Amino acid sequence: MTEPAAATTTPDERLVRVGPLARVLTRPDIGALLGAIAVFFAFAYFARAVNWIGEPAIAASWTDQAAQFGIVAVPVALLMIGGEFDLSAGAMIGSSGLLLGYLATFQGLNIWPAMAIVLLFGLAVGFVNGLVVIRTNLPSFIVTLATFFVLQGVNAALTLNLTGTTAIQEIDSATGFDSARRFFASELTQYDFKVKVLWWIGLTLAGAWLLAKSRFGNWIYGAGGDPVAARNVGVPVARTKITLFMMTSGVAALMGIITAFELRSIQAKEGIGLEFVFIICAVVGGCLLTGGYGSVIGTFFGAAMLGMVQLGIIFAEWDSNWTFTFQGAILFAAVMLNTVIRNRAQGSR
Repeated sequence: MTEPAAATTTPDERLVRVGPLARVLTRPDIGALLGAIAVFFAFAYFARAVNWIGEPAIAASWTDQAAQFGIVAVPVALLMIGGEFDLSAGAMIGSSGLLLGYLATFQGLNIWPAMAIVLLFGLAVGFVNGLVVIRTNLPSFIVTLATFFVLQGVNAALTLNLTGTTAIQEIDSATGFDSARRFFASELTQYDFKVKVLWWIGLTLAGAWLLAKSRFGNWIYGAGGDPVAARNVGVPVARTKITLFMMTSGVAALMGIITAFELRSIQAKEGIGLEFVFIICAVVGGCLLTGGYGSVIGTFFGAAMLGMVQLGIIFAEWDSNWTFTFQGAILFAAVMLNTVIRNRAQGSR
């Protein structure tokens, strides 16, 4: 009589121990962190005409540029994790700055209530974007691209019609300008570190907490990963996505306010083209184009990387026309690095 063969057991994958390296590599922000470190030390070598590492004024320059990208990149990353895009964020910067300038200089409104109106305008545009996407099931890429062209045309044509020019000057003559500027566009130290950097850090921390510690963060992942399954378990997918669109346009309006305070004027073309930079920051930070995966902290490092590239090319005395080439190369390299890291981490489990 033959004995029965011993049953083969497959270990429960929930009980398989994952090494610390594998756990680190599964984080979506690890590629952006490594990339930012590499770019930082690369320009420490190439920009030897200046003290890239030890000079605070240089750090103030590239962090200011990084904050210009990173502030709006935070809600853009959240929106991408939620499975949608917003290509109108760049144009919204110009629209909100022009609206602030018009209300404050041509209508004589105090700068504080003018800012409140501008922020409400940004939230309203985001609400319309989200509502159209949800009600029509059109790709958000198409809907917000249409909004981009509408805003771009309004910025130039309506401003020219109302003011006789496509730029609004002397915003600093408005009542309340100086008090508001201290909160949005002042210098923090003698090395010209801008308060804008604090807005960037603060919004990043708020976004990271929202994504990791709140119920709304779970809704974002669910809405972007599998909206049908998320809806079946009670996630308000439509409300979540509309809220994300409103957050994106609202923060873009905030960036327009900051820009108007910094420049003390605003042009109709302000912000045009930055919408792609925001998306690059998010993708470099680990956000998938398909939604359901990404990191706000990674987006922070992505913005820091692009800020260093923007200023590092100048300090290295290279032709600034290569900036866009570097941005494209960084985007491609980051996507490939994130893919390789994620695949190897999954295979090591």
